[in-house]
Amino acid sequence: MTKLNVGLVVLAFGVAVGAPTPARAQDQCKPVVGSFEAHLVFDGCTSPVGLCTAGRVWGGLQGTYQFVMSDLTASGRPTAAQPLATIMFFGGDSKVTLKSGDLLPGEDTGAIDLARGGFASLITFHGGTGAAANASGQIRLRGEYDPVAGTTSGDYIGSICMP
Repeated sequence: MTKLNVGLVVLAFGVAVGAPTPARAQDQCKPVVGSFEAHLVFDGCTSPVGLCTAGRVWGGLQGTYQFVMSDLTASGRPTAAQPLATIMFFGGDSKVTLKSGDLLPGEDTGAIDLARGGFASLITFHGGTGAAANASGQIRLRGEYDPVAGTTSGDYIGSICMP
């Protein structure tokens, strides 16, 4: 094999390995943008830290929404201006039940500032039921938490891939 042929093989291998993996041909991915609102739920809440919410989503995803927090950890970064750390990191499980009745379950991770009420999270979807049986994708949420009213609201953006 000549040096040119070896170089072409190495180049072709590098392009093949470095190329992004395409979505499966049958997947239909679509961008989703919308809003959500939810309220605290106490009856039937299975959260080990006592925080569950339920509400609705509209826009690119239409339906209802449930969240069960599994963990809550202080950021550990107090400052002179804020001697008590109020920013907390959380994880949990989210479920979006679409108008069709199909379920999109996901892992939800994020951060919340308990003193100011702002939060951001990322939901990574994996599987589901019905037409969403092998769904995947992510949405990013940002919003406000009102501890007095026991509500959250905000917007989301991302993409959902359905087989």
